Amino acid sequence: MNKIRTSTTALSGQLVGAAWRKSTRSQTSNCVEVAPLGTGPATMALRDSKDPSGPVLLFDRAGWLGFLAGAKNGQFDLD
Repeated sequence: MNKIRTSTTALSGQLVGAAWRKSTRSQTSNCVEVAPLGTGPATMALRDSKDPSGPVLLFDRAGWLGFLAGAKNGQFDLD
């Protein structure tokens, strides 16, 4: 479980100025966007590109690297 503890105000400020991007391989309906947040408890953010004002997953460095490794190894595949 991702346990990033910081104030909501600090996170909101980071997310407002975040530079969101999505993969050039993304399709029209199944996209996520990522944003580097710099230093601090949360270093990466992930959201559904179809719902930019919706929920955001926050990762510290170790959590992000673990998530990427799991995605590359098929841990999250639905097939």
